[in-house]
Amino acid sequence: MNTETRRGAVVDVAGMRQTIAALLPPSEDLPAGLEGPALTETLRGYMTGLIPEVEELAGRLHRDDIPRYCALACVGEARGKLRARPAMGLGGDVAYARKLARSLIALCDHFESLTGQVMCVACDRAIRRPDDAVPLDQVSNSGGAITARVHAGCVDAPRPRR
Repeated sequence: MNTETRRGAVVDVAGMRQTIAALLPPSEDLPAGLEGPALTETLRGYMTGLIPEVEELAGRLHRDDIPRYCALACVGEARGKLRARPAMGLGGDVAYARKLARSLIALCDHFESLTGQVMCVACDRAIRRPDDAVPLDQVSNSGGAITARVHAGCVDAPRPRR
């Protein structure tokens, strides 16, 4: 499910999280079909679009609110990652893409928190009641790197290929 913001931008957090899930946790090889430079540009595009949304949402909070402070710190960290470049040599693109992915996870978390929306990454529908869902790290091998949630009924459901 895409989320339209007050500025009219459409934010596809579920799609972002699917891209991240294909990259994390780290393994020796990227999943089939993902190439370092193309993946890096996809992640950079997601971050470039999401940063101003998180910044605007955080800006609506009181200056002394901790969620505002945390979200804006995340935005600053994400901008720093965007300014960085991949290391030269074998695996530099992939390592850089993983850094971007971890930063994008945090941006997605802040966006969802600030909008009050939580999406099921399996079926791409809103999670309406918290007790109907479980953290993805309880049902995946992400080691806690992916903090998304899935409906309890989606845990063992087959996932359509996109």
